[in-house]
Amino acid sequence: MSERIEMEENGLFLTIEVTEEKDVRLLHFDHSPLTEDLAESQKNVRRLVEVQVSGENQNDHHSMKHTGTMPGARLIFVRHDLFNTAVGKRLKIIMKDEKSLLNVTWHAQFYNDIPIIRTWTELGNEGGSTLGIEYVSSFASTGVGEVTEAQDMMLYLPHNTWYGEGNWKACTLKEMGYYPVNDFSMKRIHVTNTGTWSSSEFAPVGILEKMSSSNTLFWQIEHNGSWHWEISDIKKMLYLQCSGPSEAENHWWKSLHPGEHFSTVPVAAGVVEGGMQDALQSLTNYRRAIRRDNWDNKKLPVIFNDYMNCLFGDPTTEKLLPLIDAAAEAGCEIYCIDCGWYADGKWWDEVGEWYPSTVRFPGGITEVIDKIKKRDMIPGLWLEIEVMGINSKIAANVPDDWFFCRHGRRVIDHSRYQLDFRNLEVRKYATGVVERLVNEYDIGYIKMDYNINAGIGTEIKADSFGDGLLEHNRAYLTWLDYIFQKFPDLIIENCGSGGMRMDYALLQRHSVQSTSDQTDYIKNGIIAASSATLVTPEQAAVWSYPLKDAEFEAVAFNMINSMLVRIHQSGELSQINSTAFDLIKEAIACYKEIRAVIPMAEPVWPTGIPNWDDAWMSFGLIYDSHLYLAIWRIHGEESSFTIPLDSIQNKEVDIQLKYPVEADINWERGVKEKNNIIVNIPTKYSARLLEIEIF
Repeated sequence: MSERIEMEENGLFLTIEVTEEKDVRLLHFDHSPLTEDLAESQKNVRRLVEVQVSGENQNDHHSMKHTGTMPGARLIFVRHDLFNTAVGKRLKIIMKDEKSLLNVTWHAQFYNDIPIIRTWTELGNEGGSTLGIEYVSSFASTGVGEVTEAQDMMLYLPHNTWYGEGNWKACTLKEMGYYPVNDFSMKRIHVTNTGTWSSSEFAPVGILEKMSSSNTLFWQIEHNGSWHWEISDIKKMLYLQCSGPSEAENHWWKSLHPGEHFSTVPVAAGVVEGGMQDALQSLTNYRRAIRRDNWDNKKLPVIFNDYMNCLFGDPTTEKLLPLIDAAAEAGCEIYCIDCGWYADGKWWDEVGEWYPSTVRFPGGITEVIDKIKKRDMIPGLWLEIEVMGINSKIAANVPDDWFFCRHGRRVIDHSRYQLDFRNLEVRKYATGVVERLVNEYDIGYIKMDYNINAGIGTEIKADSFGDGLLEHNRAYLTWLDYIFQKFPDLIIENCGSGGMRMDYALLQRHSVQSTSDQTDYIKNGIIAASSATLVTPEQAAVWSYPLKDAEFEAVAFNMINSMLVRIHQSGELSQINSTAFDLIKEAIACYKEIRAVIPMAEPVWPTGIPNWDDAWMSFGLIYDSHLYLAIWRIHGEESSFTIPLDSIQNKEVDIQLKYPVEADINWERGVKEKNNIIVNIPTKYSARLLEIEIF
């Protein structure tokens, strides 16, 4: 007789079947219980884990799909463990392959009150022969839909690029080229990331909505390197599989020796009754739950950074001193000196020593740091600790095993070498740099940038290029954990040329994420309004950088871009006109009034996730009885815009203009549709922040 492991936790229903032959199947993962009686032909392919070992038959007509894996299909049940943790229950399913003696443990961590599980797979070689691992899933679910539902399945993908992060697009599976033309398909819809930028083309997130039933599956791969997910079919059923790197997609292959263990990267997956925004809210709650506890995400101090539309990497004592005064006068609480502080001239390809330039700071960098502290701001410095420039003096005097190497040569990308954090000496060097900045210069904020993609990996002490990369990624995270343990109050911003490394392996640790390097404030507004889809609002640092001759609407637009997330202030504040400066001060003072609710608020997009072609857009935070709603009129020809607000349906509201207080705007409540408000903003390229109290 077969038996079932059934769980109902936090709105999720999980059903795992163990047959009489001890075959293990994930029958059901949904927001409602399993009610249908599945045929055996559909049950026997619902693998809990897919794992492919070199030399084994991949027993399926699969093309590039990761189905029919061996010994994945031979795994038999050993036992399951269920126990409580501080955040919720954890389920472990232990399986083994009696032929290869591969032990496989699937972990599922539940989170209290959040309809998400975090899953990963652990392999252990209990035999006497080495096993070559080509692929192993972290999360695999078959039966997420029927092949005939391709037109009903809407896939939401967060496209990323430098200067254009968080650009969500929605297409049905059929629109993406998936057609059920046979009993099964060779076609898969898949997204793969390879290299040291984890989100250079796509963020590691996906959402799949069954539109006819408002059933939405979503996932997040939590890794700072290579990853892969795919949707296709088997036995007329759609499946989703998520993993870290694989051999076919990412040049990853692992030699698992007798007695060795290997764990995959974690994947968060959930299902909600609702649509895309319901999924995003669950992800927001989950991201907050897994994040390192830190003071920065509670207090949300206002950051000034002198790079964007300001010094652009050319800091000197003469330029900094008036900027520090202006930033303090505006209300900023952190002042970060950006790149260039360590180089007399060109700063790009000489990085690596991290000592202040005596040419830029003839009186020493402590002169400007002391000025920052005297103005009651936390001093910060820009750092790019994972690379060395090809003209760095250190790089020329250390061995090759400090760096990524392929085909016997150091990897060079954009005039930098990639440091390998598996190397103990590299970690000592990196720790020494941070210790010096903190202990000698009293730095409390580091902007940790990362501006290259070192590619598929390294061959040094690795089974494959991808194996070297994966272990480096993990070593870097371990080093970060050590740094935060050593300096628990230190704020370290995560930046990868803006949002090119926006993932929750790093963002479990970092409290701040740079969302973009976009220099155009109009375009940056579009990125800003969607940033909370990928990062919690209290972690999303958005630039505000009014130019020194900026007029009223340009300043207001700039400031509203950042006022519901983290203000990343810049611009030439010491030279800006007085009217603009007063508007900046007003915005920062307003932000300080509302920032206490940001870490607890629910992000909402009443008019949908912003798109680059939108004429208007909106983004809000709702907490308790208050809705803070940012509205942008971009190129819309009509001066009025209707905004549906489900939260005010059948309720009384009080609407106030929060910022700027002296701005042109009118609003009224819809006459027939009582959940609508209609706003009128007379000019294009304008923005307003409303506070709506709901009774």
